[in-house]
Amino acid sequence: TAAPLEADVCIYGATSGGGCYSYHGTAFKLTPSLQETVLYSFLGGYGDEPFAGLTHDGHGTFYGTTLYGGAHGLGTVFKLDAHGNESILHSFTGRSGDGEYPEAGLVLDEAGNLYGTALYAGLAGCGNGLGCGTVFKVSPTGTATQLHTFTGHTDGGWPLATLVRDQAGNLYGTASGGGDSNCYQGYGCGTIFRLDPAGHYKVLYTFTGAPSDGADPEAGMILDAAGNLYGTTQRGGSADFGTVFKLDPTGKETVLHSFLGAPTDGRYPAFATLIRDAAGNLYGVTPDGGNNCTQTQVSCGMAFMLDPTGTETVLYNFTGAADGADPFGGLVRDAAGNLYGATAYGGDFTSCVFGCGVVFKLTP
Repeated sequence: TAAPLEADVCIYGATSGGGCYSYHGTAFKLTPSLQETVLYSFLGGYGDEPFAGLTHDGHGTFYGTTLYGGAHGLGTVFKLDAHGNESILHSFTGRSGDGEYPEAGLVLDEAGNLYGTALYAGLAGCGNGLGCGTVFKVSPTGTATQLHTFTGHTDGGWPLATLVRDQAGNLYGTASGGGDSNCYQGYGCGTIFRLDPAGHYKVLYTFTGAPSDGADPEAGMILDAAGNLYGTTQRGGSADFGTVFKLDPTGKETVLHSFLGAPTDGRYPAFATLIRDAAGNLYGVTPDGGNNCTQTQVSCGMAFMLDPTGTETVLYNFTGAADGADPFGGLVRDAAGNLYGATAYGGDFTSCVFGCGVVFKLTP
């Protein structure tokens, strides 16, 4: 289940399963009165399994990616208007073209161009033979351009995360592998990169996987006004259960928190992007860890807050019952400080063995 987009009026999001047409996924709207509307059910050929959240243009149109489907079965970039009409802007073509299997969401610029990452394709001889992934741009008319093709070496490889864009048009992102080859039998520990408007690619940081560092960054980052980047790694840290990190504009990385796992902490923060409030507190979720799981899973995940000094507060431990389990998507925060998110499991067990997932509100 993808994280919702807006929480001040209505919540919008996507699910990777469910819908009217052989469970290819949906885009949905949830009103403040908790009335859900399925805005669109994906059809497979018109997109299949929207794994990431939605991007809104401020005028009623949403944009997103599907992991599969499209003309070649390798994923799509789609557009959904305010009336629920879906159109495919681009179908991915694979290794010789623009990438395949886009797991991440999109970033929209002022001219209507969309930027994202694809997990595979690019160089035919890279890594597992499927390619090491790409950074792409899709114009408002659907023209796709490769901005960077990963090699799986020092530049990184296999990007899973949504990009972040600054006011100057620079794109920042993470690659889950590549970089330092000492991690995971040569897969690599991952990198942080920047791509400027002229197309120049630069590695800003290479993870080492050491106890004092992270490895395998799978989530997107956030950028503050001073140019600091904040994100998570799924592995690394003192217990190898993942970290929260900060990267300053000079390239200095600081581990703000190392996750310790159940029963006192979360672990493996995976795909959920952090959010930050005006006081500098960071909020996030881990799909694993916590201490309050009632179902067959070992642990059901938790929501947490880190203050600017790196002190962690556990906000909620999911039980796996009606409140949900495994919050893979990120959080959004309203003006009153309430947090909203979604879980992959728990909730209604009528049709799903481990539950079909919930959208939740958390008041810190």
